[in-house]
Amino acid sequence: MFILIYFMWLTCPLLPELAPACHQKIKSKLRDKYQRINDGISGHGNSVLLNDIYTELFVTEEDSQSLMMNKNHEVKQIEAASRKSSTWEKPIKCSDIFQALPEQKKPIRTVLTKGVAGIGKTVSVQKFILDWAEGKANQDVLFIFPLPFRELNLIKEQKLSLMNLLHYFLPETKDLKSKHYRCYKVMFILDGLDEYINKQTSLDVLLTNLIKGNLLPSALLWITSRPSAVSQIPPEYIDQITEVRGFSNSQKEEYFKKKTSDENLANKVLTHVRSSRSLYMMCHIPVFCWIAATVLERMLTETENGEIPSTLTQMFTHFLIFQIKQMNQKYIGNSDIDLCQTRKHILDLGKLAFQQLEKGNLIFYEEDLRESGINPSVSVYSGVFSQIFKEEYGLHLGKVFSFVHLSFQEFLAALYAFLNRKVLNQTTELNSNSTMTDFLKCAVDKALQSKSGHLYLFLRFLLGLSLESNQTLLQGILTQAERSSHSNEETVKYIKEKIQVNTSPERSINLFHCLSELNDQSLVQEVQTYLSRNGKHRLQQAGLSPAQWSALVFVFLTNFLCQLCSFSFFRLSSCNLGVKAGEYLGSVLRENSSLKYLDLSNNDLQDAGVKLLSGGLKSSKCKLQILRSVFLKNQSGMIQP
Repeated sequence: MFILIYFMWLTCPLLPELAPACHQKIKSKLRDKYQRINDGISGHGNSVLLNDIYTELFVTEEDSQSLMMNKNHEVKQIEAASRKSSTWEKPIKCSDIFQALPEQKKPIRTVLTKGVAGIGKTVSVQKFILDWAEGKANQDVLFIFPLPFRELNLIKEQKLSLMNLLHYFLPETKDLKSKHYRCYKVMFILDGLDEYINKQTSLDVLLTNLIKGNLLPSALLWITSRPSAVSQIPPEYIDQITEVRGFSNSQKEEYFKKKTSDENLANKVLTHVRSSRSLYMMCHIPVFCWIAATVLERMLTETENGEIPSTLTQMFTHFLIFQIKQMNQKYIGNSDIDLCQTRKHILDLGKLAFQQLEKGNLIFYEEDLRESGINPSVSVYSGVFSQIFKEEYGLHLGKVFSFVHLSFQEFLAALYAFLNRKVLNQTTELNSNSTMTDFLKCAVDKALQSKSGHLYLFLRFLLGLSLESNQTLLQGILTQAERSSHSNEETVKYIKEKIQVNTSPERSINLFHCLSELNDQSLVQEVQTYLSRNGKHRLQQAGLSPAQWSALVFVFLTNFLCQLCSFSFFRLSSCNLGVKAGEYLGSVLRENSSLKYLDLSNNDLQDAGVKLLSGGLKSSKCKLQILRSVFLKNQSGMIQP
């Protein structure tokens, strides 16, 4: 999250020869700091030039109602974003977000840019600063001052004026006078609203007055945040809202081809990612693209054997194993793993991940590490496991810690809970005689009780780890006693029972994903049953909105394209399908599909969706005989059968 405070020129033009002497010093310092980025994460590791790997992100305008609609788990928001069509939305460049549209008479003072964790907000702003420091863009701005909230948390108790605050972060500003803030354009960047600790201090008052315009009312502000924190800013202080959607499909391909220098290997990686819709969906997140590339590059070469990961649990399990091997080669000099020491490190990090997940924290400080039994002065965690647990140093202040991504924090939290089932005892009735099935049932109940859905992905990982195939991969971390050879039949049955009685479509959709993580082969029938059982009466009673109808069908389409190829009859009447459905169904028809009857009546695929569907209809492999499309709408009207 970033707040850009952009001081407008008030009295005199920007003349380079009159610029303060520290102008070039600050530019040089920021250029040195932001010109390199670590491959995949910000922390220790192999850094590369940002300009060499930077891929433009899809950013679009949102309406003010979106500020109040961010209570779902972020993975669910990723799924929702992937269902949105970018065909009719105009992308916005980050460098242009303060440029008012012709119809906007009021100048834009405050822009709020939201996006889920890891979607690329920070890197986008890093590129913005780098382009400025290198003289490529926004040269009418004389100064940019980054002030990360995660670092501001470390000095919240201090009483500082704005000038003193700047001196604290950038000592080069000591020669600036108050007149410079009146005469020149100056930009402040406050990074991480969602990471800011809510505590009343004098610093809070200073920041609040900046946002409200009580202090420096001519300032422009750019605020970027995770969706969970955007409601902290009252709507009346926001002039424009944008959303970072991450990578579009074409941008995903661009990233993988930049990341993987071997063109043939890059194409293999892309082919596999496309074959698993859940993985392809997660690749909207740049960090997940890096994780997928890291794992698949290795798995798809001759040096690695085994099943190529197709679920999130498999992907993160392979990623963890790969990092353990890398750690041993780097620090021990061979590939033989010290299992006891490695297990201790993983458990320590898992405990930290679990405790902070319950608190809703993505970033941690030294006191958080000590609470989990980790000595912050020992670099083994951020050094040895540099690709999963990162330690950052700011421009001037102390250390801040985090995991490579929220989803990986949830994976480690699930692994810790799997190895320490007692951590769920506080809210469940588990005892020493409880079985693995009892434990998983309690985890399902605990996740369903969560109003915010923050345990949604945690549950998926926990269920995935219960599979013997994933436990075999982790045999170096799991002891024989901890490995479970139980059958998942009871767990699958229990989840299906919850789907039957749960009146919340969103929670039922989450449970469908859980069945998918368990490799349940009957899931196609379960989704069909859910869609058609007792007509639509029960779903209508549950208040299933058009968006939720679309989400439910989306689960079906994104998880079972391969199985759809074996169907001869498929009915999707009145399911609020959009452009994405046209794309997915078009791909089914282009395969060696047995589909002969397809009912898409009363759906609005729009022009783009109809075009994508027609591409499949034209395929020589298409065997479709009947397409029901009464009221199948596009932008030009209605298409009759």
